[in-house]
Amino acid sequence: MVTNLIAEISNSYYELMALDNMLDILQKNMQIQSDALKVIKEQKNAAKVTQLAVNRFEAQLLNTQNLQYGIKQQIVETENRINFLTGRFPKPIERNWKSFFDLATDSIQAGIPSQLLANRPDIRQTEMDLAAAKLDIKVARANFYPSFKITAGAGFQAFNPSVLINPQSIIYTLAGDLVAPLINRNAIKANYYTASAKQIQAVYNYEKTILNAHIDVLNQLSKIDNFGKSYDVKSKEVDLLNQSIGISNNLFQSARADYMEVLLTQREALESKLELIEIKTKQMNAKIGIYKALGGGWN
Repeated sequence: MVTNLIAEISNSYYELMALDNMLDILQKNMQIQSDALKVIKEQKNAAKVTQLAVNRFEAQLLNTQNLQYGIKQQIVETENRINFLTGRFPKPIERNWKSFFDLATDSIQAGIPSQLLANRPDIRQTEMDLAAAKLDIKVARANFYPSFKITAGAGFQAFNPSVLINPQSIIYTLAGDLVAPLINRNAIKANYYTASAKQIQAVYNYEKTILNAHIDVLNQLSKIDNFGKSYDVKSKEVDLLNQSIGISNNLFQSARADYMEVLLTQREALESKLELIEIKTKQMNAKIGIYKALGGGWN
């Protein structure tokens, strides 16, 4: 419960930082698009472009402005989710959203010692099941070698009543020291073999649980590695598109590019920046995933 609670709070916190960065990017792009709209209006007044160009630039600005309200609502809901998880009334969540892109995962990229899997609750549970299965074996053996202090009419007390074939039979009444084990032999053996099967099943479950835990951690480590590489590639794309915005504006003003190229470049730059934030968020979620996969983190 504690592990899941911490993981959910952490996921929400990183999501909140990501939303703050998205809102900041939208606001910066609105300024860029607003400046471009002013230029296109001047171009229209000079009869260099038509009203269609003005409408397209203004529509793109309005679309970006509209996106911010959805993100603002998500910020409110995410803050309230954190407040709920921490058991307090709604209040602003303090965070340094500008440090979002500086969050590191280097401490776990070198790998995770397999011994840390022992912290997982599912593995601990199967270990308890193993211990319980071993106790069942001991009980079954004790039933197979019952007490010889048996008297007629009371011999069943040396056995588990569940292994008696027919307690109301005449044999039950007249059984002596050596008769009871013979009467109950099949039932006692059945209990013994059942206990052995339970132990084998517990071993299989234990082995399966360890394998599943190992794969779980491997998947999360792989996510961090691949999302890290994806982040590096996407960062280069963002840098190139940021440069392209200035280049396309200059080319348009010198009549060497169409206004659609400016619009397309602005849209691609915005989308790539938002995708970069999503990749970083997935990378941090993978780190939280490892925390959960190890049953509460590591030292």
